[in-house]
Amino acid sequence: MISKIGVIGAGQMGTGICHVFALAGFDVTLTDVSEDALERGMSVIARNMDRQVTRGRITEADRDAGLARIRAGMGVSRFADRDLVIEAATEDEAVKKKILVALCPELNAHCVVASNTSSISITRLGAVTDRPGKFIGMHFMNPVPLMKLVELIRGIATDEETYQLVRVVAEKLNKTPVPAEDFPAFIVNRLLMPMINEAVYTLYEGVGSVESIDAAMRLGANHPMGPLELADFVGLDTVLAIVQVLHDGLADTKYRPCPLLVKYVEAGWLGRKTGRGFYDYSGEAPVPTR
Repeated sequence: MISKIGVIGAGQMGTGICHVFALAGFDVTLTDVSEDALERGMSVIARNMDRQVTRGRITEADRDAGLARIRAGMGVSRFADRDLVIEAATEDEAVKKKILVALCPELNAHCVVASNTSSISITRLGAVTDRPGKFIGMHFMNPVPLMKLVELIRGIATDEETYQLVRVVAEKLNKTPVPAEDFPAFIVNRLLMPMINEAVYTLYEGVGSVESIDAAMRLGANHPMGPLELADFVGLDTVLAIVQVLHDGLADTKYRPCPLLVKYVEAGWLGRKTGRGFYDYSGEAPVPTR
């Protein structure tokens, strides 16, 4: 039975994962590389739970109980009693492997380890651990408290028992688990990121402006958010990293990252989190940057 959860990474995804586990009654431990990151992460969780209270989705008692279930602190040694640890660090294979190598010696023998990676091979990540049979991909969608889907990805060594345990956990979060094979970017991002990359090419080639591309897909395809607005929300560095995984892993030129996307990332224009991407977020309303 899984009741004690560890989360590595207090960024956008890690805080969302903590949020849903805590509200679902799990005991949660959160860690990151700095105390400042942990403080920011806990503030985000509290703010988002407050928003749910305001909108009538949870009660004040739910919020208070949820926040009380989360303990934040430095160091993976805090995970010695955990049943499931979820790595939610930046989408960089080398970083994730370094974290996993340091993590595993601190865990008890029955602990399952999951990665929230959105594109990287679960087989390769699991191979650096001491428990590839107990390693699985558990890819939450952003924003985690709102999105119902969790992709569950088995590496070549993942045990059936591990998959079934994590599937039950996802259902306890009121999420819908969907199995995906361990191919680059899995299901959602295999389809979504090439669309975003093509939208950037459409902008790069002058077929449409930022506003016209986003309006066309909102109104013509009934998407809730245009592809360039969505790219800013996800983070252009994350989009580029996933497109590069697709390009490298599948060796197909159709996944070649658009040079304009590369240029934006090189400029540090990463979207909402930096205040500038395909839109400028410094004013009252977002303004296209091209």
